[in-house]
Amino acid sequence: MEHAIALCFNRVPVLVVSSAEIAHDVMKTHDRIFANRPITKAMEKVMKGGRDIVFAPYGEYWRNMKSLCIVHLLTNKMVRSFDKEREEEINILMEKLEKASSSSSTVKLSQFFITLTSDVMSKVALGRKYSSDEGTVDIKTVVRTFSRVFGSFPVAEYIPSLAWIDWIRRLDGKAEEVSKTFDDFLEKVVQEHDLDVDKKRSGFVDTLLSIQREQTTPFVFDRSNIKLIILDMFIGGTATTSSLLEWTLTELVRHPECVKKLRDEICSVSAHNSYVNEEDVEKMNYLNAIIKETLRLHPPLSIIVPRLLSEDVRLRGYDIAAGTQVMINAWAIQRDNATWGPDAEEFKPERHLNSSLDFQGQDYKFIPFGSGRRLCPAIRLALVLVEVTVANLVKRFDWRVQVGPHGVDKLDLAEAAGIEACCNKYPLIVFPTSVVFPI
Repeated sequence: MEHAIALCFNRVPVLVVSSAEIAHDVMKTHDRIFANRPITKAMEKVMKGGRDIVFAPYGEYWRNMKSLCIVHLLTNKMVRSFDKEREEEINILMEKLEKASSSSSTVKLSQFFITLTSDVMSKVALGRKYSSDEGTVDIKTVVRTFSRVFGSFPVAEYIPSLAWIDWIRRLDGKAEEVSKTFDDFLEKVVQEHDLDVDKKRSGFVDTLLSIQREQTTPFVFDRSNIKLIILDMFIGGTATTSSLLEWTLTELVRHPECVKKLRDEICSVSAHNSYVNEEDVEKMNYLNAIIKETLRLHPPLSIIVPRLLSEDVRLRGYDIAAGTQVMINAWAIQRDNATWGPDAEEFKPERHLNSSLDFQGQDYKFIPFGSGRRLCPAIRLALVLVEVTVANLVKRFDWRVQVGPHGVDKLDLAEAAGIEACCNKYPLIVFPTSVVFPI
């Protein structure tokens, strides 16, 4: 089959898809029978046997869990209601960058961005920020460890003779440790909210506790369900969003002509306000194009979370057996010269202007968040934070990269190793310089 590779590891059949056409067949034409997901032993321990939203088998339980998140957290109205939390944390980021600018200091943006995304998610989900200084876990460290476990290829499950590689990496051990750490932390959070009768702090966790008390779901909804939903939110909404922010700034630093165009657009929409808000970014077509182009070249997951075929199917003239794991290579599809042209490897936001492409995976040449039944439900929650943050960063700062030992100031676009995580191998270190306001 052209643009697809059939493999077999330890009797586990695997199909790697690298074309938009076959991705359409998997996620549209035959979406129902490809809607399950395989789960590694490490992630099975973390996700309590796959009872979370990401790994739960396709069916009523999964639909009900997903519906809880969409109705109570992810509607456009709910996402807009979190504007205060976003603004507070973005302004804290701006203050840190102002201090760095005044002292001509460099900043490692990856650290700033993971702090931003973690703190916003903490406020939205848990009602407040949590610091390791108060005896709780460092959420940023836990999220990074989770992301590494999630993005690591489980060698032992596909090639048993190489199981020693996983033993050296301590994949199972890390999964157990980080699972227990975060589970204990979430238990304390849930207890804190359960005892807060005055509801001085309100977050998504309070809504979930209310659902648990009233038992309005078709299944028994208990504390483990609450913790798994919150865990999914942190894994899916912090590290990947932080990575998207870093890649966007990386590309903008490499393309000053794009910065100028974007800054002109920002100032035409929000000339007299120091803070660019959600209503402002909705009017910015070039900003939208920049985010799309960044996602095209640097999707949050280079290989979309694998799918598991539940029935035999004939695909493009080939028989595919039930039990086959399907890995859709979004990174390759979104850089395909046949689809995107000879400049597919180049960063050109203009290609998205006046384009009908959206983030919903309806056109299978652009699937940064997947498509079909397993489409990421939190797209808008992530994108609003990215758009508003980028707009404020570009409006208020110029960026200069640190010159290397041989006078080289070009950025390295190498990506970190891993079958899923698509993040910078080398962190973006820059000198921020405050722009005189108004511009």
